[in-house]
Amino acid sequence: MDLLEEIERRRTFGIISHPDAGKTTLTEKLLLFGGAIQEAGAVKSNKIKKGATSDFMEIERQRGISVATSVLAFMYKDKKINILDTPGHKDFAEDTFRTLTAVDSVIVVIDVAKGVEEQTEKLVEVCRMRNIPMIVFINKLDREGKDAFDLLDEVEQKLGLKVIPLSFPIGMGYDFKGIYNIWEKKLNLFSGDTKQTVSAGIEFTDLDDPELDKMIGDAAAETLREEIELVREVYPDFDKDAYLNGELQPVFFGSALNNFGVKELLDCFIEIAPTPQPKMSDTRLVDSKENKFTGFVFKIHANMDPKHRDRLAFVKIVSGVFKRNTNYLHVKLGKKMKFSSPNAFFAEKKEIVDESFPGDIVGLHDTGNFKIGDTLTEGEVLEFKGVPSFSPEHFRYVNNADPMKAKQLAKGLDQLMDEGVAQLFTLDLNGRKVIGTVGALQFEVIQYRLEHEYGAKCSYENLNVHKACWVEPEDDQSDEFKDFKRVKQRYLAKDKKEQLVFLADSAFTVQMTQQKYPTVKLHFVSEYK
Repeated sequence: MDLLEEIERRRTFGIISHPDAGKTTLTEKLLLFGGAIQEAGAVKSNKIKKGATSDFMEIERQRGISVATSVLAFMYKDKKINILDTPGHKDFAEDTFRTLTAVDSVIVVIDVAKGVEEQTEKLVEVCRMRNIPMIVFINKLDREGKDAFDLLDEVEQKLGLKVIPLSFPIGMGYDFKGIYNIWEKKLNLFSGDTKQTVSAGIEFTDLDDPELDKMIGDAAAETLREEIELVREVYPDFDKDAYLNGELQPVFFGSALNNFGVKELLDCFIEIAPTPQPKMSDTRLVDSKENKFTGFVFKIHANMDPKHRDRLAFVKIVSGVFKRNTNYLHVKLGKKMKFSSPNAFFAEKKEIVDESFPGDIVGLHDTGNFKIGDTLTEGEVLEFKGVPSFSPEHFRYVNNADPMKAKQLAKGLDQLMDEGVAQLFTLDLNGRKVIGTVGALQFEVIQYRLEHEYGAKCSYENLNVHKACWVEPEDDQSDEFKDFKRVKQRYLAKDKKEQLVFLADSAFTVQMTQQKYPTVKLHFVSEYK
C-alpha cells in the first residue's frame, strides 16, 4: 500500500471533556466496537471494577480519574484509528493542551445532566483557536438530564459552536427508549441489558410509518416526529467542508456505559473526520503527503512499564514514513539517531513496528535526549511550532523523606520533570529544590509516582511564590544586573536547563522589579530565546 493510501486510512483524534462526563468510558466502548477488546472495564464511583484500558497508571486506577494522556490504536472498517484519551481534570490541562497539537480532530463529551462545564469551555476554546474539527457526543442519556434542545442551545451559546444533530434521543432517563440516527435514517431501541454487547439498528426511512407507534408507543412516536421536524427546520443541513473547517459541529446523543449511540458516532466519524493534516513549522507548512519523514515529540512518559525503568517519547508523525533502524536528525541536538524498537500503542500494551505513517503516534525509547516539542526529520532543519510550555502557579519545597534513597529521588525528579508534569528549580542560595506545577493535584501524583516507580519518598513544604520568571539581562556584566542578583539573591534559582529564574512572591514584586531594573527582562515562559 502506498503512502497516499495509508494517509487516507488514518484518523487521529483526541477525546476531551470535563472530569466524569464519561470520556474514558467512551474510549473503552470505541475500542469494544473496533474489536480491540472483548469486554469493557467500567469506571464507577472512583472504584474501578476492572480498570479502564486507557487508565494504565496505578494512581489512575485508584482515584478513578485519568491523569495522563494515553494513546490507543485500532482498526475499524479498514480505517486505522488513533485515539488520544486526555485527562479531564483541570490540574492536568497542560498535558491536554499539548496533546491537542497532535490531533487532527476532536470528540467533545458532555454530560446530559450537567451540560457544558468550565473545563470543557477552556478546551473547546483551544480547539476553536486552531480550527480543529469537533464532533459533540452528549452522554449518559439513560439518566435524567436536560432537554435535548436546551442542551443544543447551551452548546451553541457557551461553547460558541454551530451545531447540527445527526442523532436524536427518544425520551430520556426512565423514559429513554432509544435513538433515531438522522445520519443513517435508522432506529436504535434501548433495552437496559445490552451493557456489554452491541445491538444493530433498524432501518427506518419513513417516520410516518405506523410501525413506529407499535415499536415505541403512540406518545413517544408522536413526540419523535415533532422533534425531528423541528430539527430539520431549525438546524442547517450537514456540510462536510464546514465541519472540516471548524465552522459546523455534528452532535450525537448516547450512553457510552450502555453502548448506546457509540457505533453511530464511530460510523459517521470514519466517514467525515479529516485524514492527517499539514502542520506549520518555523520555516514552512509541512504537508502530510510529502515523502520525507518529519515528526515531533508532544509527550514524554517515564516508566510505562515499572519493571523496566523505560522512558518513552511520544512522536506524532507529520509527513513521510518513519522506519525502524533508520537514521533521523534530532534538530535541536543537531545529531543523527536511530531507533531499533519503535512502539505502537494499545494503552500500556506496546508492539514494535517497522513502519509508521502520518497521523500515527510512535513511542521511542529515550535515555534523556528528548524534550517536549523536539522535532525529528530526515535531515531538514525545521521545528514544529505551537507545543505550549507554561509558567507554574503552585510552588513547594521538596524534601527527601528517606536519606538512604537520595539517588533514587534525584533520578525520579529528573525523569518526571522531563515529562512536562511540573518544573524543578534549584535555589542559588542554598541548593534547595522547588517544584512548580500548574495544578495542586500534580504534587500528589509526583509523590505517588516517586514512591511507587522509583522507591523514593518525599515530603513538601509550602513556599510563597506567585510566579516563576525567566531572567534575560541585556548585558550580564552590567552593574544593574549585578545589583539585581545581589538584591534578589534569596529568590533566584536555576531551572533544569540551567537558566536563571526569579521566583517572585507577588504580581507587585514583578512590577516593581521591572521598573527598578529595566534592562533585566522577565519572561513567564522559558522558550523566550
